[in-house]
Amino acid sequence: MWTDKQRGIRVSQAELLCTNSCGYYGNPAWQGCCSKCWRERTRQEGTQRQETSQSSDGGSLSFYKFEEKKSIEKGSRVNTVRRLFWGGPSPPKPKESTESHSNSMKAFQDLEPGDFTGFLKILRSPPSQRLQSRCTAFLNTIEAYHDLPVQKQSDLVQDFYQNMAAYFTGFPESQVLQMMEHIEKLMMTRLHKWVFCHDSVDDEQKDLALQRRIRSLNWVTPQMLSVPFPDEITLITKDPYLPAITAIIEMDAKRAPQDKLACVIKCSQHVFEALSTSNSEPANADDFLSGLIYVVLKANPPRLHSNMQYVIRFGLPHSLMAGESGYYFTNLSCAVAFIEKLDGSALNLSQEEFEDYMSSRAPSGQRGAERQRAAQSTQHILDELKVRQQQLDQGANDLQAELQQWVREVNTKVDEAQLRSGLIQKDLRAHCGLAQSALSRGPESGGHQEEGVTKLVQKTHTVSCSESQNADLVLEQDVKIIN
Repeated sequence: MWTDKQRGIRVSQAELLCTNSCGYYGNPAWQGCCSKCWRERTRQEGTQRQETSQSSDGGSLSFYKFEEKKSIEKGSRVNTVRRLFWGGPSPPKPKESTESHSNSMKAFQDLEPGDFTGFLKILRSPPSQRLQSRCTAFLNTIEAYHDLPVQKQSDLVQDFYQNMAAYFTGFPESQVLQMMEHIEKLMMTRLHKWVFCHDSVDDEQKDLALQRRIRSLNWVTPQMLSVPFPDEITLITKDPYLPAITAIIEMDAKRAPQDKLACVIKCSQHVFEALSTSNSEPANADDFLSGLIYVVLKANPPRLHSNMQYVIRFGLPHSLMAGESGYYFTNLSCAVAFIEKLDGSALNLSQEEFEDYMSSRAPSGQRGAERQRAAQSTQHILDELKVRQQQLDQGANDLQAELQQWVREVNTKVDEAQLRSGLIQKDLRAHCGLAQSALSRGPESGGHQEEGVTKLVQKTHTVSCSESQNADLVLEQDVKIIN
């Protein structure tokens, strides 16, 4: 059993945190830093490179002048963008009235959590016109300057988030986060086509390389990763990790970073559910990371690298630095880094066995037995599927025969009811004719004739009621047959 072996991929909690010891979750894409520390680090490195270029020798002076001019032009474009977002000293902007701002803030405070449609309605209302104008100006400017490097676009988006957060300073922190999530979804749904998988970076090539890498590891089994897994998979139980695989694949169809993170959270929750059903012991962090690695290998999500970089560049910082979403996304980044560096020792394989698997050569010994067990399990599923198909065909034939028999019985009952109805009507007409003849003979017959007519009418009524009751019984029997 897998419980007799080492459980999962060993990653301590400290390894998931930022290397600057700020307390937030780090990410391998940022060299172990969180988003905040990474941005500060990159800005400091950019400043140092600029100072180094300015203090270089005179032999490369013309080159550095060219670079300086190019950098100034880029800075000028970015400053122009920022001035378009937040305005410059001239001309002065009309200040928003206190009453209008208060009305807008009250409407946002009454908004239910997660009500994005309600947020859009409030944003289009007259009290929120200034906020809507800022969002519209930002969208139009980014679309106009979509050829900027993606890192510059990321910096502009993050600066915009900070300025928008200041707009809701009077709110509790939880409400500020909810408002920022609505703003992020609004902005990035519109900007997705301009900034996702940008031409200024090689995300597309890295996506293809990662997909080829994952495809070459399709032979990895849950036992190799020490993932808790049922001994046999049947049509009833199926693969317990299938919901998690579906959730991670859906990430590429989303546009907003928070929606992509929601897919990661959903996938991770399904992994924990699969671990709980496949193991009697509580799942731990090592089991979770192993299960997540297995899910990524089996799903091979489309454009996984681009989706993760998109979330990193344009997602809200608090979503990646802390909380449930930050923990799950950090583990996903660790899983991808593990897959990229995966070798034989990580799977308890010798180098020769690992190369045999990678080259698609049939391994020998114990690994060949594992391959044989997998084939037997697949054959068992196919045999079970064949039996279920035969049962389904037999049930369909029996149902068709019963349906035909029921139709014949109903037709027979209907014919009998129609025949009895005709006889009843004929008998009623005969009795009615006799009654009319008796009445037409005149009063000479006296009371005896009237008494005879009355008895005849009563007899007719009795016969008709009796026949009607019989018809009702027949119809009731037909209804029971139909039910």
